[in-house]
Amino acid sequence: MSSDSSLSAPLSPTARSAARAVWWRRCEAPTVALCLLFYPAWAALVWWHALLPGWPLFVVGGYLAQLHFSLQHESIHAMRGLPRWLRTALVWPPVNLWLPYPLYHRSHSTHHVNFHLTHPQKDTESAYHSAPAWAAYSPFWQRVYSVNQTLAFRVLLGPVLRLYKLVRTEGGKLLAGDVSHLRIWAVHALSIAPVLYFVIGVCGMGFGEYVLYFVYPGMMLGALRTFTEHRWSEAPHARVAIVESNAVMGLLYLYNNLHHVHHRASTMPWYEIPVHFRRHRAAVLEANGHFYYRGYGEIARRYLWRPVFRPVHPKW
Repeated sequence: MSSDSSLSAPLSPTARSAARAVWWRRCEAPTVALCLLFYPAWAALVWWHALLPGWPLFVVGGYLAQLHFSLQHESIHAMRGLPRWLRTALVWPPVNLWLPYPLYHRSHSTHHVNFHLTHPQKDTESAYHSAPAWAAYSPFWQRVYSVNQTLAFRVLLGPVLRLYKLVRTEGGKLLAGDVSHLRIWAVHALSIAPVLYFVIGVCGMGFGEYVLYFVYPGMMLGALRTFTEHRWSEAPHARVAIVESNAVMGLLYLYNNLHHVHHRASTMPWYEIPVHFRRHRAAVLEANGHFYYRGYGEIARRYLWRPVFRPVHPKW
C-alpha cells in the first residue's frame, strides 16, 4: 500500500482547500506545530513538577517522553518537506537522555528492510533469538527472555533489558577497539548537559526523579507499542500488526500503532496514516493477514501473563 493519488488528494473539492492542503503538506505544519508545542509543555511540567503528586507526574511525564521519541521517529521517515538539518534540529534535544539520535536513526533505518523483519541478526528491533544463540544462553537468560514475551514483564522490566543491550553493544565495540561511535556519544553528552542543567539546576528536580517520572515511564510506553507489532510469517507484510486504538494513544505514537501502514509507506506523515487506514481498511487488513488488535486493552487481556510467542525464531 504505497502512496498514490488517493493519499495526496485534498479532502475538500474546492480549489482553495486544495491549495491549503498542499501548503500544509509541503511545510509539514502539523508536525512542526506539535514540536513547537511539545517543548514548552515539557518545560512547564518539569518547572512545576513539585506541585504534582507522583502518579500524575509519572503518567504525564512518561507520555511526553514517549511523544518526543515518536517525533524523533517521524523525523527519520517523514517531514520530507523540510531540509534534513531542520528535521534533525526539531527533535534533537535528548529529553529521554539514554539513546543518541544518530544511533536510533541508523538502527531504525536498518529495521525497515521489510524482507528481514523479525530476523534475529538482521532486524535490529527483533524480539526473536536464533536457535544457536538460544542454546548458548544460560538457564537464567533463557528464562528472562521467555518471560520478556509477556506484556507485564516487557513493560515493567523490558526497559532495563533494552538499556542492558545498549550498554553491551556499545561497550563491546569499545572493547574490540572500535571507536567509531565515540564522537556520537561525546556529542550526545554535550547535548544532555543543557537538558540536565534546566531539569536539575533551574527547576530543582533530582536526576533520579527525572528518570523515574519521565525517562523510565516513557520507555515503558515505548515497550507497550513495540510489544506485538511484529511476528514471524512467510509473507513479509503479514509480519506487521495493526493496533486500532483511541486518539490519545494515536497521538502518543503518532499513529505508528497502525504499523502495517507505516511499513508499506514509511514516508507517509503521521497525520495521514489514520485517514489512509480508514479509507483502505479492508485492503490493509487483507495485506497483513489480519494481524490486528482492537486496542492495547485487548493485547493486555491476551498477553499480560501469557507469552505472545516463543522467543526462538521458527526459521532463522
